[in-house]
Amino acid sequence: NHTRISEFILVGFRSPSGSQLFLSVLFSTMYLVTVVGNICMILIIRTDSNLHTPMYFFLENLSTLDICYSSVITPRATLAFSLGRRNISYNSCASQMFFFSLFGTTEAFFLAAMAYDRFTAICNPLLYQVIMSKRLCVLMVMGSYLSGCINCTIQTGFTFSLSFCGSKEINHFFCDVAAVIQASCSDTFVNELVMLVVCGSIIVGTALVVFISYGYIIITIIRMPSAESRHRAFSTCSSHTMTICLFFGTAFFTYAQPGATSSPSKSKTISIFYTIVIPMLNPFIYTLRNKEVKGSLKKQLKR
Repeated sequence: NHTRISEFILVGFRSPSGSQLFLSVLFSTMYLVTVVGNICMILIIRTDSNLHTPMYFFLENLSTLDICYSSVITPRATLAFSLGRRNISYNSCASQMFFFSLFGTTEAFFLAAMAYDRFTAICNPLLYQVIMSKRLCVLMVMGSYLSGCINCTIQTGFTFSLSFCGSKEINHFFCDVAAVIQASCSDTFVNELVMLVVCGSIIVGTALVVFISYGYIIITIIRMPSAESRHRAFSTCSSHTMTICLFFGTAFFTYAQPGATSSPSKSKTISIFYTIVIPMLNPFIYTLRNKEVKGSLKKQLKR
């Protein structure tokens, strides 16, 4: 029989009260930078007609997604660190897991779509506008969200079908799938297998699209006759590759390998990167590594 409980307790990081205050200030500062940075990125793209291209359409959607992604986790974690409010209701925990899985999965598909966009722009430049039509871009964004919905429904449904009895502690600072599974008193073999197969398939599948796209991109860049052309082509991809390495690297070590639930402390540390650090860094990566965005930003500041 399933034991219905009313709330969980998020353990967070076991550290002295001084460290908890430091984490609260750190998380709140990073969240503020994330929101402001991504809003600025959205405004820059929307106000500059030169940036109304497929690449920046995806980038605008990525910035919106990063705000939502970080907002699901960081504000509640900050309150827990600052006020000691570690209790989270059963339904709130399920909702947090649902939306975290939704936005996290969607971001993986977004990055794959952006890799395909760069592949088309560099390897098929003459057909770029035809292939990357507005309709296709919208369909790719909708497909990414649909894939996210399917995964988060599976993960949340399977996880909250478990029994929870005895200790209600979740050894994490948010309701991550692996941490909630570990808090259950049921046999979790099927849940861990589902998480490994589904999340592993998503991460490996989207990563393959990225690696194959960039394989062709690298070959095409090497074959370009002039150094200037090679430099220009590489500069349009460098910011995207940095985001890909950060996101897929941390996601793989957390969800796509056996024994993902066996090391809570490592999982908590790594999860800071993909829930808080990466959404904060993305606007800076795409601004500092992109001449078009920097040029548009300078125009906006002059105005």
